[in-house]
Amino acid sequence: MLAQRLDCPFLEGDDFHDARAVAKMRAGKPLDDDDRWPWLDRLGAAIGETLASGGAVVAACSALRLRYRQRLREAIPVPTRFVLLDAGYDELLRRLSQRSGHYMPTSLLDSQLATLERPDADEMVFTLDAVEPPERLCDIAHAWLRTPTPLANLGHQPLSSA
Repeated sequence: MLAQRLDCPFLEGDDFHDARAVAKMRAGKPLDDDDRWPWLDRLGAAIGETLASGGAVVAACSALRLRYRQRLREAIPVPTRFVLLDAGYDELLRRLSQRSGHYMPTSLLDSQLATLERPDADEMVFTLDAVEPPERLCDIAHAWLRTPTPLANLGHQPLSSA
C-alpha cells in the first residue's frame, strides 16, 4: 500500500531467502545470523539495484536486530528509514495463523520475538501500532517519510493524519 502511495516498486523480503533457509523455517527451525547475513545482503543489493533506476523503493522484511538494520543501511546507497509495525503477541499469532501458503509456521513466533531488538531512540525507525487500519498506517508512514528531517524512533504514535 505504501509503495503504491509513493508510486514505487515493492520488494517482499521473504522472496530473498534461499531454499535452505526456507526449508529450515518450514521445518520449524529458527534462522540464526549465519542464515540471515546472505539474505540481508541479497535484499540490500536488490534495494540498491532498484534505486539505481531512480526514485524510491519500499521493502518489507523482519530486520529484527540493530545489526541487521545497519547491514541493510550499509548496502543501500541512500539514506534509509524503517517503519516498525508493532503488534502484541496475540495479534501476531492471529495473523500468522491466518496466513495461508507461507513457509513460516506459527511455532517460530517466539524465536522471532526473542530475536527482536526494539529500535533505540537515535535510530531512524518510526514505530506504529499495527492493529490500526492499514490505510491509516499508510497515511502516517507516508507523512513521516515526507518530512525533510524525520525524528528518530518516536515509539507508538497516535494515528492522526496530520
